[in-house]
Amino acid sequence: MKITELILKNFGKFTNKQILLSDGINIIYGENESGKTTLHTFLKGMLFGMERKRGRAAATDTFRTYEPWENPNFYAGILRFTCGGRKFLLERNFDRYAKGGSLICEDDGEELSLEHGDLEILLGGMTESDYENTVSVGQLRVQTGEILAAELKNYAANYYATGNSEIDFEGALALLKERKKELEKEEREKRQLISEKKERAEMEASYVWRDLHQLENEAEQLKRSCEEKRREWESWVNEDKKRKKREEAAGYFAGWRIHPLEAVSMLGAFFVTFLLFHKPWNFLVAIVVALAEGLYVWNCLKDGKKKKKARLQEIKEQGISLKADYERQKGKLAKVQETYHEKEVVYENLQERVGEFDEMNSEEIERLKNKQGVELAMEQLTRLAAQMQSRTSDLMNTEVSAIMDAITDGKYNRLWVDENLHVQLMSNGKKISMDQVSRGTLEQIYFAIRMAATKILHEEECPVILDDAFGYYDDRRLAQTLRWLKDSKRQIIIFSCQKREMEMLEKMGCVYRKVML
Repeated sequence: MKITELILKNFGKFTNKQILLSDGINIIYGENESGKTTLHTFLKGMLFGMERKRGRAAATDTFRTYEPWENPNFYAGILRFTCGGRKFLLERNFDRYAKGGSLICEDDGEELSLEHGDLEILLGGMTESDYENTVSVGQLRVQTGEILAAELKNYAANYYATGNSEIDFEGALALLKERKKELEKEEREKRQLISEKKERAEMEASYVWRDLHQLENEAEQLKRSCEEKRREWESWVNEDKKRKKREEAAGYFAGWRIHPLEAVSMLGAFFVTFLLFHKPWNFLVAIVVALAEGLYVWNCLKDGKKKKKARLQEIKEQGISLKADYERQKGKLAKVQETYHEKEVVYENLQERVGEFDEMNSEEIERLKNKQGVELAMEQLTRLAAQMQSRTSDLMNTEVSAIMDAITDGKYNRLWVDENLHVQLMSNGKKISMDQVSRGTLEQIYFAIRMAATKILHEEECPVILDDAFGYYDDRRLAQTLRWLKDSKRQIIIFSCQKREMEMLEKMGCVYRKVML
């Protein structure tokens, strides 16, 4: 596979940016912040897609970081490449709402399927993880010293054991051992806690049982009181209905408060005035007497209505009070009953917990199975590591040693990993440990292991992408490495913020393509 053209339609800071690449060595040069990282990310995104993360991680993921500066809703690019003597055009749309892509053979117009893995087939089965751990080479990410040497040891050992730097056998085995210890500790602690938990649950259950009896007695008392208040209220309602019927039967004059004798006396007094007084005084006196009698009757009626109203209000307030007492007792009873049911549920749950403690034997069996499963996994992992190491170590040793011999001009002519997974170098017949070499040599070992893994793991020759990978190389190391890259016959894409590589290639008389950002 060789990449021929990159078109950043709208990606990060670039809009309609075209990058042409050739066979052999390509150098993409630019100062800091010129867009090298953006272009490198675009290349990886075109080959393997770019998924947007969720939640808080979405704010700083690759998708968000490289969203177009202008018109972010249009987020796309094109990659042209050759594979097996055929030309292909890969187009992707990274937009969050219209995500998609297409793969077309430009020789015959055949449309291939990204969803069904046609691109992966063209890449020789290379995954994004393979890409990050083989053909895409940067600097080691840790500082110089023992930490750097330790990281490189682990990196190399994993490749020798599995063919993949992301599979950490030592780490996995250590995790399994730790898990076994945890299970044993859990087993001891579980047995110790079971009796304590059971005792606490039984004690809590006894307290709840006592509360249930108290609530039951309280509920019975409230039921009797509520029934009594209900009868009083119903009695008042019935009496009130009877009173209203009596008043309706008595009619309008039932409310009057004039005694019959008073009425007769007033009529008698009215007529007597005609007998006692002569005309016209008898009429005047009769009128005065009638007015006095009318005023008396009016006062009597007014007083009667007032008393009646007061009596009705008293009856009403009595009814309201009786009903309120009844409702209050009902509320208390409902609350006590609710509390009782809640306590009853708590008690049942506690009883279940006590019963669960008696069934812990099944959990003990399950923990034993887990422990046995961990032990079996440890055995299988150890056996698998040995098998894989035996299959790959010789081949890796040969390839890495050849690369180290070439890029160090014979200074280090052999690199291998011993049975204890310790990485060692051979120089002039002497064994040298990783802790004794310089940062530049460690970077060369890192490069050699990745290039050897690339050759072993990928049948299809993929471009080698170097992202500022030579920062710790002196001129001699750089010249030897560039010469090896030229002789490898692979397509090489070098991202650099320095002109060293171009100057060195020109000095060596090597043809290369230069791309300025």
